[in-house]
Amino acid sequence: MTVTPETTIEELVEEKPKAIDYLMKKGIRCIRCGEPIWGTLEEAAKQKDFSDRDIARFVDDLNDL
Repeated sequence: MTVTPETTIEELVEEKPKAIDYLMKKGIRCIRCGEPIWGTLEEAAKQKDFSDRDIARFVDDLNDL
C-alpha cells in the first residue's frame, strides 16, 4: 500500500497497524472506541493545524513503516 494525503484513516489503520502509534505520537486521533476515525490523513492532520509540508513528511514516514 502506498500512503497519500487522500488515504483514509480506516484504510491506513487496516493496512499499516503501526501507523496508529505514529499518528498518536503526532497528536492525530485515528481510533475512537476501537474503530477507525472517518476521513483522510490530510483532513485529520489539517484539523490539528499541521501544514502541507508536515503532511508530506507524515506521508513519507508512513510509507517507510
